[in-house]
Amino acid sequence: RGSGSWGLNSYFFLTFTGNAETLKHEPKKSNTDIYSRLRDFWQHYYSAHYMNLVVQSKETLDTLEKWVKEIFSQIPNNGLPKPNFGHLTQPFDTPEFYKLYRVVPIRNVHSLSIAWGLPPQERHYRVKPLHYISWLVGHEGKGSVLSFLRKKFWALALYGGNGETGFEQNSTYSILSISVTLTDEGYEHFYEVAHVVFQYLKMLQKRGPDKRVWEEIQKIEANEFYFQDQADPVDYVESLCENIHIFCKEDFLTGDQLLLEYKPEIIADVLNQLCPVRANLVLLSAASKRKCHLKERWFGTQYSVEDIDKYWRDLWASDFPLNQDLHLPEENKYIATDFSLKASDCPDTEHPVRILSTHHGCVWYKKDNKFKIPKAYIRFHLISPLIQQSAKSVVLFETFVNILSHNLAEPAYEADVAQLEYKVVSGEHGLVIRVKGFNHKLPLLFQLIIDQLSDFSFTPAIFEMITEQLKKTYFNILIKPEMLAKDVRSLILEHGKWSMIDRYRRLMKGLDTESLSAFVKGFKSHLYVEGLVQGNFTSRESKDFLNYVVLKLQFLPLPHPCPVQFRVVDLPNTHLLCKVKTLNKGDANSEVTVYYQSGARSLREYTLMELLVIHMEEPCFNFLRTKQTLGPVCFITVETPYSLLVIYRYLSLFSSSIIVVN
Repeated sequence: RGSGSWGLNSYFFLTFTGNAETLKHEPKKSNTDIYSRLRDFWQHYYSAHYMNLVVQSKETLDTLEKWVKEIFSQIPNNGLPKPNFGHLTQPFDTPEFYKLYRVVPIRNVHSLSIAWGLPPQERHYRVKPLHYISWLVGHEGKGSVLSFLRKKFWALALYGGNGETGFEQNSTYSILSISVTLTDEGYEHFYEVAHVVFQYLKMLQKRGPDKRVWEEIQKIEANEFYFQDQADPVDYVESLCENIHIFCKEDFLTGDQLLLEYKPEIIADVLNQLCPVRANLVLLSAASKRKCHLKERWFGTQYSVEDIDKYWRDLWASDFPLNQDLHLPEENKYIATDFSLKASDCPDTEHPVRILSTHHGCVWYKKDNKFKIPKAYIRFHLISPLIQQSAKSVVLFETFVNILSHNLAEPAYEADVAQLEYKVVSGEHGLVIRVKGFNHKLPLLFQLIIDQLSDFSFTPAIFEMITEQLKKTYFNILIKPEMLAKDVRSLILEHGKWSMIDRYRRLMKGLDTESLSAFVKGFKSHLYVEGLVQGNFTSRESKDFLNYVVLKLQFLPLPHPCPVQFRVVDLPNTHLLCKVKTLNKGDANSEVTVYYQSGARSLREYTLMELLVIHMEEPCFNFLRTKQTLGPVCFITVETPYSLLVIYRYLSLFSSSIIVVN
């Protein structure tokens, strides 16, 4: 009604899954009336004194007050006392929690999850002890758990923390979990991986909370808070509604983001509870299939439950030695401190303009004079004709980019946690480098990436680890109907496209380190570099980014002009049908893509196509999903690079084939 956003929150949640067995047959056997139980629940908890209301609007306060009274005054208030769960201080206090669970996933992946059930930590929101601990455990720089595991070739990634949702943090308990993505070798040494995590936690316990680290996290979070983008009004009022349930009045706006008080005794108390004997271990891997003789009732997931191995149980119960390679991170040099706005050194423009063009490349530039924030975005595309010469060259290029990302993980992590984002991407025709964030320290991050590219090196062990992971990545893409459909559609439409099947088959034949070294040398020898710099930089500073790339890489210009990067097949004016059988025989889902080719269009016509999509979304969703119940996902989109209009329909339990209609 009117212009505004409303957030009404009563702060309780229900389970999101059920079926005829759980909602009808089993209750009937036990003489349970589900309708009466649900109505009783509603009458007890649907009460105004449980609820908070937040309204955001440009209307006047008098108008908003009138609307609120008119719309919400009839919500009943039963006056019943609110339940109190303060007596539940020991969550998951059961022997079944302190076990090793092996689980067989659908995807080809190895992962180890370690979790602790803790007393509720919501009341410590001003200190945020779980945030402090997870920030250190999840660190990827020198001295971190992941840095050590990567050097052992046991892990690819590590994630730790508390989701701060109702399922992970509430008034009865909090959960701290650490998840490690393992290599094949890491899976064989998963107990050793867990031991490294426990050694790091023991080091934190012995050292105690570190004020310098806490204040560093506080500064990073404050920078993000004060320069955050405006949130969607619907999301913002919903977030505030939840905050009102948890925080003191003065912290409604900041309590979920800022670190407000340093209290080392609270952090130490939580740290001391993170001991091995209180942990739950979940090992996720298809390699465990022979050991998993149990089956989960509703989803049929294979799993097993066993005691922790005696050797490790005894070791973890003792005063085991620390690992000298594990230590706190060094001071972060990427945290921005200069937030001044730079004066323009050239005329302002509405769109990016090319400010530098040489045989080596060009730079496009746009000064931010609209949002006026101390941030910038940099994108560079290093274009090479070598990439699309064969399926082998595509695989070598993706291996090269994955190793580059691996090499960057540790030195660039400090920048990442300081709210400087970076991405190196294997594009169709070149290496794409993207960095964004506070402009003060952004050049340092860009130079680090170019330096790593210039000095690129790898060991046979890293090569083996990355290629094995790439096999899993290709496989996991191919078993998803929606991804396979997209790949087949691109293969039909794009000139010179190498399909995922081509790449997977070539990778499975095997690659050698000599081939990769030769490819990288050839790639870096001849390039055309195109860059875009937007935000709080001057035009002179923007030119320096290209100059740095040319200086460090010492490449030659391409012998021929930069090729057209996207060539799309002009489809005949007739209906075409392509059917592809899914590669995952156990997946009953299907994908239907209806593709309409529009051809090259003007900006106005592209905009009209976008409006058409918006107009079509609701009736398509209503007919295909709501009325026909054909599947859980249905959406429409415009693919502007190809000048296409695409309709996706995701069918559930329909057939084992994928259909692409052109």
